Amino acid sequence: MEAHLLTWLKQAAAEGLRYTLFAGGTFLVFWVIFRKKMSARLIQKKFPASSHIRREIGYSILTIMIFAANGVAITYLNLHGMGSVYTDPGKFGLFYFVLSFPLSVFLHNTWFYWTHRWMHQPSIYKHVHKVHHLSTNPSPWAAYSFHPLEALVQAGIGWIHTVLIPMPVHALVFFGIFTISYNVMGHLSMEIFPKGMSSKRWFFWHNTPTHHNMHHRFFNCHYSLYFNIWDRLMGTMHPDYDKHFDSAAFDPAKVVAGNKTPA
Repeated sequence: MEAHLLTWLKQAAAEGLRYTLFAGGTFLVFWVIFRKKMSARLIQKKFPASSHIRREIGYSILTIMIFAANGVAITYLNLHGMGSVYTDPGKFGLFYFVLSFPLSVFLHNTWFYWTHRWMHQPSIYKHVHKVHHLSTNPSPWAAYSFHPLEALVQAGIGWIHTVLIPMPVHALVFFGIFTISYNVMGHLSMEIFPKGMSSKRWFFWHNTPTHHNMHHRFFNCHYSLYFNIWDRLMGTMHPDYDKHFDSAAFDPAKVVAGNKTPA
């Protein structure tokens, strides 16, 4: 029993460190060091109260503990031959090794979209997902600000990998970094992409901080995580998304013009 508890605490420390590096690092850079400069990129044109940030951190700590317990359970299954995570990159060939990452992204995006919409059902929302939506104007710390039951739902993608999809451990580590990066970016509340990108042919499917911030603000739109393909297919894109995006995004043309020295 003590060994399992120690393993859980080690996993929680690792998960907490990862979260602090990404959420805390992003908060430090954008909300503290470059706060004045980036304030023009605020999507809702204001910073949330510090009490909201403290609440986000508190729920994030609970989520970290739950994610850690989930990670210990998944590791146990794999160590005892009941999981499909493997260490040999060549086990299923180089093609599958490369394919496993985009496949995981697609599956997670699908899992997130549909479980997210499910949690917006009134009977579920008021007991579970409402906690996350207390952050109507989120900070990067909101990335893990979940009710414990929602944290379990979010952890479900780990079981999909373990039970259904063989996943090389190297790709799994990269997938974890990719996931936390996107999650934190979605809660940045500042637009970091250039004006017009949301309507460009090769980028309109790519989610932005504005995309998820509008979900926190309006509730009934934008349920996807990485790419808005499901939102577009299912009619849950906000009709004014491009307008909201451009109002917060920076204009590269103005940046270039501002850097020119008069003749």
